Amino acid sequence: MLSKTNTSRRGGKWPVVTAWLGVILLIAAAVFMAMAGPAYRAEWIALGTSFTWLRQGAQLAMGAAVLGLITLVLGGVLRRWRPALVGALVTLLVVAVVAMPMQMKQRAQSVPPIHDITTDTQNPPVFTALAAAREKAPNEVDYPGAETARQQLAAYPALKPITLNMPLASAMEAAKATIQARGWQVAETTNNTIEATATTRWFGFKDDVVIRMTETGNGVKVDMRSASRVGKSDVGTNAERIQKFLEDLAR
Repeated sequence: MLSKTNTSRRGGKWPVVTAWLGVILLIAAAVFMAMAGPAYRAEWIALGTSFTWLRQGAQLAMGAAVLGLITLVLGGVLRRWRPALVGALVTLLVVAVVAMPMQMKQRAQSVPPIHDITTDTQNPPVFTALAAAREKAPNEVDYPGAETARQQLAAYPALKPITLNMPLASAMEAAKATIQARGWQVAETTNNTIEATATTRWFGFKDDVVIRMTETGNGVKVDMRSASRVGKSDVGTNAERIQKFLEDLAR
């Protein structure tokens, strides 16, 4: 894309140099950020290291953006259109590279720093089959309590149990089918509860889910709890998981 003849034109080699430096920084940023999740998931690095990679990738990307803008300006002033085009492309690609981390950061700032969500904060469903796995993880097995409930109700007031107008056995089968469609790993099923684990795609975080069904005069009431094994904040993931699951189950 960058011609060697550009070095003999206006501005000498500098538009070409800044263009290539921008490209190199952009590639390095993309590698750091793309590999942060898979490397942690493969247990090659610790979680703290993966977050460091994300930050370093974002810093490299910002450096690439600066170089891209410098190249664009130099190329425009000196009428070096190929380097200018590269500078513009680098700047645009930086936006694409940092878009997801920036969205995650903004989302984290907009939700409370909690990681255990349930449709019944007074009597949340309990983990039984998954209790041992959760005891080995940093986050607790039991529901954290009143402060978490207060923050959840303030942030997710629409998160409520649903009632299915069908027999309990049919409701359980529908829940199992919905879980299977999501690829969650089922740990245990009783006559009215299901425990399963959902694994996030990028980092491979394991979030545990328990679904509890109660027969009432109006049908089968479905309560659900979703809790992360690691991390103080789930960035809204568990609430979103419950909401979408119950919507799909109701359909």
